[in-house]
Amino acid sequence: MDKNYIFQKFVAFTAAVHQVTNEITKGVKSEAITPVQYKILEYIAVSQPVTISEISECMLMSMPNTSRELKKLSEKQLCEKITDNEDRRKQFIRLSNKGEDMMNEVFGHVKSRFDERIKDISEKELKEIEQALDLLHRKVFY
Repeated sequence: MDKNYIFQKFVAFTAAVHQVTNEITKGVKSEAITPVQYKILEYIAVSQPVTISEISECMLMSMPNTSRELKKLSEKQLCEKITDNEDRRKQFIRLSNKGEDMMNEVFGHVKSRFDERIKDISEKELKEIEQALDLLHRKVFY
């Protein structure tokens, strides 16, 4: 098997993922937050609780910039810090109730757009897609 060929397909696949993600999330975020803040909230929503350094690494942002954006989101009551009971120096970030509500609304819109994209796919093909996603998650995106 030519691993370079697989790599080229992987690059094309990830580019397509970014393009489709942009299409199905376009215009669904609140006007009260910036695109960067939305991406932070999206990451927290699917990975919470997370540390500031995990957010910083995922967003490719410096720690000071990440902290500043989290402070703004906290002031908007969209996320909150929680202290680790075992290590009081460690803090985690999670969505607040208001943040959960906002992201649930956003994900509802995204799901509608996703459902529209897959409306003509057969049950058999949906199962194949599910299996392919599971395999990618286990072997590539672990």
